Amino acid sequence: MSATARRIAELRAEGRPALIGYLPVGFPDVEGSLRAARALVEAGADILEIGVPYSDPVMDGSTIQAAATRALEGGVRLTDVFRVVEGLADLGAPTLVMTYFNPVLRYGVERFASDLASAGGAGLITPDLIPDEASEWISAADAHGLDKVFLVAPSSTDERLVETAAASRGFVYAASTMGVTGERATVGPRAAELVARTRAAGAENVCVGLGVSRAEQAAEVGAYADGVIVGSAFVRPLLEATSIDEGIAAMSAVARSIAGGVRSARTGGTA
Repeated sequence: MSATARRIAELRAEGRPALIGYLPVGFPDVEGSLRAARALVEAGADILEIGVPYSDPVMDGSTIQAAATRALEGGVRLTDVFRVVEGLADLGAPTLVMTYFNPVLRYGVERFASDLASAGGAGLITPDLIPDEASEWISAADAHGLDKVFLVAPSSTDERLVETAAASRGFVYAASTMGVTGERATVGPRAAELVARTRAAGAENVCVGLGVSRAEQAAEVGAYADGVIVGSAFVRPLLEATSIDEGIAAMSAVARSIAGGVRSARTGGTA
């Protein structure tokens, strides 16, 4: 069992899902992103998703795009990702890297897997890579004991769900709706159905992302999913702040609130 799957199993035994928090590397700068990620765990995140800033995203909404643009303008490099992952290793929270696959190809798939494993990373989330085109990454990930997190969406066929569940390790990322990341008034109405279909297809752990930004939404999703993935709601306070200290304080307050929702998901308590 991988570190990510083991953490989700531990939390399931405690009667609750995982809170998976996303932040991009290099925003507001590399050291600031490391500080923010450490604060996110201290505020209640169980698993970290560290994003590689990318100039042409297909899944990121306006909030994460704005943070990624500032990171790229600040000169962030792919090697900074490994430095941040290594800087989080002592926290004990599995840290996965979320990246479009082109940077991995340019860096070298085997080299990327080796460096990520050496830094203490748990695996990769690859939103634009489908399992039947991922043989090189799957081989490298298996060789280095890394998680392979592929995505499913409400439009995924039953056959695609079976393929994705079989290829994934750690968890399957279920996109709650067809669209990009961002805070929404409601979570996609087909998310619960998608989780049930993905479990029926063979997935052990299914975590839901896109649209969760408040404690009550986290409680709603956590009632049926193994993990609740939150990104834009954590990035926005950092974007709006006038200093890194102010941003981390505001982000931590949001994280503590959403973590409360996650912890109340299966007990019916107050979020």
